[in-house]
Amino acid sequence: MRLPWGKKKPDAIPETAEPLPEEAVEEIQPVPEAPAGKGWFTRLRQGLSRSANALSDGVTGVFTKAKLDSATLEELEDLLILSDLGADVAHEVTSALGRERLNKDISASEVRAFLATHIAGILRPAAVPLSIDPGKKPFVVLVTGVNGTGKTTTIGKLAHLLRGEGHTVMLAAGDTFRAAAIEQLQIWGERAGAPVIAGKQGADASGLVYEALSQARAAGMDVLLIDTAGRLQNKAGLMEELRKINRVMGKLDETAPHAVLLVLDATTGQNAISQVEAFREVAKVSGLVMTKLDGTARGGILVAVARKFGLPIHAIGIGEGIEDLRPFDADQFARALTGSLEP
Repeated sequence: MRLPWGKKKPDAIPETAEPLPEEAVEEIQPVPEAPAGKGWFTRLRQGLSRSANALSDGVTGVFTKAKLDSATLEELEDLLILSDLGADVAHEVTSALGRERLNKDISASEVRAFLATHIAGILRPAAVPLSIDPGKKPFVVLVTGVNGTGKTTTIGKLAHLLRGEGHTVMLAAGDTFRAAAIEQLQIWGERAGAPVIAGKQGADASGLVYEALSQARAAGMDVLLIDTAGRLQNKAGLMEELRKINRVMGKLDETAPHAVLLVLDATTGQNAISQVEAFREVAKVSGLVMTKLDGTARGGILVAVARKFGLPIHAIGIGEGIEDLRPFDADQFARALTGSLEP
């Protein structure tokens, strides 16, 4: 196999002697096509339907009286906490609603519209697109996250998104621990039209990343997306591996990586909070991507994460198709999450 610009694929980095455990092996799933004829907001609404239905039905059940009273506000606060928005956000939202409408007539639809407006206000500061600095060539993005969050597939979708914006992109299969990760990234790279630098399973990740950065520079690539292992249960080992990767990259570009993205799985609910806390310890996380919002009724966790950490949320995923990762839009998300029909 030859890379698109005519250079040979790098020789594989020598394998380590340590065998991989069976639990590291994951089946590679086929890459589905994006649904035809559906706009992004329509797919977002459909993807968040489980979360929206749970929240909307809850609001309808709570607001059975004409006037808003303290007991109803308490029920609403409990509902928002159960919807994974977090205690702080739940208290903030219900307090604001109470100040405006306590002892006044209010309907369930008005409450949903209020929730959408207030949640959007919380999320807007976090809705920051991933910005590629053209002065850094390649712009190096280190992608981290616990195995199973959709990290590798997110890299492929992000490559597709960036190429659609006119950037040239290369991928580096730096998760050499998990058996399927290398092949999975190669499949997504082919799908996205981005070359993949990969070694053998068990190879030294830092050596592979060095080779990838060398080739990306030589090829004049705009962006290098680097997959990494997600063995959070061995935090010390993961920290050392990331430090080594950073040291090795520093030999070629002392400013790399230029962004460190953490991929979170919405289906884990409040566990996403602990993942952000842990990865901020082992890596200088600069932004977040949340996946699998279509597979859960716990989409409110994104709001809790935004409020607690204040990190940019660059993109969200609401499906398995290559088009199902898009830049995060606070207003669209808030409307879809709450089932509000208000624009």
